[in-house]
Amino acid sequence: MTTTTARDRRSDLLTWILHVAGAALLAAMAWIHLDLWFDGYRTIEVIGPGFMLNAIAGFALAVALLVVPRRLLWPVAALGAPTVSGSLAALLLSTTVGLFGFVESTAAPLWWETFWIEAAAAVALAVLALVARRRPA
Repeated sequence: MTTTTARDRRSDLLTWILHVAGAALLAAMAWIHLDLWFDGYRTIEVIGPGFMLNAIAGFALAVALLVVPRRLLWPVAALGAPTVSGSLAALLLSTTVGLFGFVESTAAPLWWETFWIEAAAAVALAVLALVARRRPA
């Protein structure tokens, strides 16, 4: 007979919150990139295809995060964290020094939303990967 402690319940709740938040933030990141791609970013060389790849990866990882069995939760979260971190790094590079000849501005549509969503997603997914890895099913 196994007993569930208060600590186990808190850990399960934290995992569940990070799980749902991570999926929602990945989907939000994907939606932003898809929306901007349709809004004209698709015409920017290198950046346009990157936005489409970001959208596909974000939606795929969000779905994967929701459907994988618990024992595979940590690897999916571990894939999601560098994905959003890379996207955030690209956003910051394009705003400061430029990226592939493209220079972005913080006044661009959805810039700040993208920044906060990707920053939150990077933290949530990294913590989820650690928590889920530490406490397998």
